[in-house]
Formats: sequence, structure tokens, C-alpha cells
Amino acid sequence: MPRASDGWFDEIAEFLGPAYLRNAFTKGTEQEVDFLASELALAPGMRVLDVGCGPGRHALSLARRGVAVHGVDRSAAFLEIARNAAADERLPATFEQLDVRELDIDGEFDAAICLCQGGFGLLGGTDEEDVLGRIVRAVKTGGGLAVSAFAAAFAIRFLEEGETFDPDTGVLHEHATVRGPEGRERVFDLWTTCFTARELRLLAREVGVDDVRISGVTPGDYARRPPALDRPELLLTGRRAASGRGTLPLGSRWR
Repeated sequence: MPRASDGWFDEIAEFLGPAYLRNAFTKGTEQEVDFLASELALAPGMRVLDVGCGPGRHALSLARRGVAVHGVDRSAAFLEIARNAAADERLPATFEQLDVRELDIDGEFDAAICLCQGGFGLLGGTDEEDVLGRIVRAVKTGGGLAVSAFAAAFAIRFLEEGETFDPDTGVLHEHATVRGPEGRERVFDLWTTCFTARELRLLAREVGVDDVRISGVTPGDYARRPPALDRPELLLTGRRAASGRGTLPLGSRWR
């Protein structure tokens, strides 16, 4: 079975550039941010970390509401889009090129988000535990968290010809035709790590998340509801535990 190479998504991001924001799943950004602002009790003046921020669609939406956002992502192409948009609108949003596996922050943010598989579901089934622990650690005690992940049950139920699902790592391998800014198309391999609701819940508690809630969601339709076989994503929300259990010492990596 083919395996994801390190940073496999970088080439896709470079090819897509601003065309990423033409994808249908990006059109529900405002609904998603409305829900998260309510769920995490976000208010103007708070500081939010957006992990795997891509071209900044969630970060910019939050910044327009007066939330100070710092986005991190590997893709220079996506970050340029986000920075230019923030500068044009004079928004309180900053962006940093960073591999999420090197995130090394302790308690600096009021909340953290990691959505649309950015920085969490694209790691090939090997570093997800480490990355989730780092996201949790970046938030103040009691601070809110929201992380989305692709649902394993949905992936297996709707597995298409040519796609494979690795039961060992939970990684879905598929081929996608991607259209760039000028309409040129290319076929790319995609590797998305999938989870069950129970697995995500146990993992969250292990890395120090309290008030864990797992909802079944669809892009542009975030709500509190049970996971379902026809919902492609799981949305984990919760708060950093006061006990600090499961958090990572600076510079460490889980294996």
C-alpha cells in the first residue's frame, strides 16, 4: 500500500494558490466561525491560534470580529494569500510558516482551532497524537479547542473505486483532480487520516482535554449533533484541563 511522503500537501497548495478558495467546501466558512465563536465563547480582544490555517479563511473571519489571530501553516503560497488579505483589510491577524509538528507554545492563547484537516489530518497516521498534544498545550488552562477530523465510518462506507483505506493507520488514500488558478488540472494523491468518534474522544482526554464533545459535521454545517454515518467529519471541542495531564514538555515528541 502506498504511503504518504513528508509534506505531501505542499505541492498541492503551491499548485492551488488562490484557487483553493473556489472549492465548494470553503463557502461555509462564516457558518463554521459563527458556531465556533459561540461554542468557544470567543470575544473581541481574545487571542486565537489557527493551526494549519491554509490561506486564512477562518483566521480572517475571526479577525473581522475583533479576535486577534495567529495562523501557522507549512505552505508559503497559502500564507502569502492570508497575509495579503489581512494587510488589505488591516485585520489583527498574523501568520507564520511552521510545520505543526514543531509547534512549541505553552499557554499563550485563549483558544485554538485546527479545521479542515489542516495540520492534523494530513500527517500520514504517525504524528497526530503529538500534534494534538501540542495544540492543547498552546492554550491557557480552561481555554477552548476545536479540531476537525475526517470520519473513518464515512470514509469506509463511501469508499470509491481506486481508493484504499489502511486499517492499521486509519489513512484514506485517494486520487483527486485539482484545478489551479488558470483552470489547468492535475491529479494528486491525497492521504487523509480518519478517526472514529471514540478514538478521537480517548485521544483528546489523553492529551489533557476536558469537556470533550464530538459532533458529526459537514463543511458549512457545524452544529452540536451526534456523529452519523452520512456526516463526513467529526468536530472535537473541549477545554484544556487544569491538571495538565497529557501535555508535552518543550521540545519533546511522542512516538
